[in-house]
Amino acid sequence: MTPLRRGEPLTWEGRRTHVPGIIINGAQWGDEGKGKVTDRLGDRVDFCVRYSGGNNAGHTIVVNGERYALHLLPSGTLNEGCRPVLGNGVVIDLDVLFTEIDDLAARGVDTSGLMISANAHIIAEYHKTIDKVTERFLGKAKIGTTGRGVGPAYSDKVNRIGIRIQDLFDESILRRKVEAALEQKNHLLVKVYNRRALEADEIADHLLSYADRIRPHVVDTSIVLNEALDQGKVVLFEGAQAHHLDVDHGTYPYVTSSNPVAAGACVGSGVGPTRVDRIVGVAKAYTTRVGEGPFPTELNDERGEKLRNDGGEFGTTTGRPRRCGWFDPLVVEAAARVSGFTDIFLTKLDTLTGWEKIPICVGYDVNGERFDKLPYSQTAFHHAKPIYEEVEGWTEDISGARQFSDFPATTQAYVKRLEELIGTRISGIGVGPGREQTVMINDLL
Repeated sequence: MTPLRRGEPLTWEGRRTHVPGIIINGAQWGDEGKGKVTDRLGDRVDFCVRYSGGNNAGHTIVVNGERYALHLLPSGTLNEGCRPVLGNGVVIDLDVLFTEIDDLAARGVDTSGLMISANAHIIAEYHKTIDKVTERFLGKAKIGTTGRGVGPAYSDKVNRIGIRIQDLFDESILRRKVEAALEQKNHLLVKVYNRRALEADEIADHLLSYADRIRPHVVDTSIVLNEALDQGKVVLFEGAQAHHLDVDHGTYPYVTSSNPVAAGACVGSGVGPTRVDRIVGVAKAYTTRVGEGPFPTELNDERGEKLRNDGGEFGTTTGRPRRCGWFDPLVVEAAARVSGFTDIFLTKLDTLTGWEKIPICVGYDVNGERFDKLPYSQTAFHHAKPIYEEVEGWTEDISGARQFSDFPATTQAYVKRLEELIGTRISGIGVGPGREQTVMINDLL
């Protein structure tokens, strides 16, 4: 039998076969441009699935010169013929969902094909209230959440007091669940945070007002997606946030409350790992981060400000300025190892145009000890000092490049060096915000 290469599935007869499932996964701390990659593949994809997170995520996509900001809906929503899906691993703010749907409808985007898992959990008003008051209470020890109730909603899910989409269709169950959740939370709000108690009926009535509108979208998404894969249709699983915000594998506690890693796609959609053929990690050509937490290559000077301004590094969802720094292959290699990336898509390479020299982190110095892989200790990572090598930059405008050979020699050398350090092939490169501003080296489907 011919040995298998990474990413090639095996049938019982030992033959290679194509399993039309592909995962798009952030390789840093989010905001890498996953939406651009998803959108790029959208016209060849039958289903686009969000499998984790909530409206704390944001994807900015430019189509025919028009800019779209999606916070909850998958990026494939903008592609004709692609069915958008919100899986069971997503937490849904109904106000945000239908505002987003209405805004897209006003711009001529049809979302009638949206499917939502009956098992997805709902972000209620009390989740957002708890999120905001807790973050303020923590002061300097704050996590840096978006205040959108995502963490508290996942906490209720794990504590088995959460509200699911299917509960909207049974009023008595919904009211009991809201009352049970508020019994504890109102004590916390009043006695610890000095806030007024929330009214259970008011919250339940608001949630129930969406029942009729959401009902046509609710399905068992596990059945739908598995049947689609059986029929040879292409299913794309779109991650929110990124590897290093994963609650298990990220820079804990400065993480999100779900599993954005590739394995989370299976849990958050009800599709088994044997159905996945390709896992694409998305990494920016430099590094950014929003919120608190360690960031070894961060630039707290005019260089960081230049990267921020040149790259437009302000949050799609929050508008917050992103922290910026040089590319860190150790961060991306860890993501590639855990999620099993078959390919890397490098975004925003054009932002680096104009730098005479570009540093690349090749290791960390932690109190005199060198690390060539990400340290397992949060303390060590917090104290890590980057060890850099410098490569030549370029001044040529690369935004019009469509082939790898269109790049200047120094740009090609930068990409090849990153690929070498990560240990995973770079198959696509973004050179601008437009759908067409992409250089493909290897096909992703």
